[in-house]
Amino acid sequence: MANTRHANVRAQQRGIPPLIDQWLDQFGEEEYTGAGFIKRYFSHRSIRQLEREFGRQPVSLMERYLRAYKLESSTDGTTITTGWLSARIRRK
Repeated sequence: MANTRHANVRAQQRGIPPLIDQWLDQFGEEEYTGAGFIKRYFSHRSIRQLEREFGRQPVSLMERYLRAYKLESSTDGTTITTGWLSARIRRK
């Protein structure tokens, strides 16, 4: 997936490594925001998938990064920005 320049700058400023960006693409939950964006984040289900794929120890070493999220354009999949979740995601 392509990133905008803004997304690359924000990831660097916020200390989100490229590996987490890849994991969000492969394992992250998708939530449509209704404003033309898709939010990707790690849920309990996606963390379990990571543990099955890579093992518990590597995932637990990267635990501090599992509160990361990214916003993508729903039209072309370009990453708009990345950041840290500060509140729980509530589903309807």
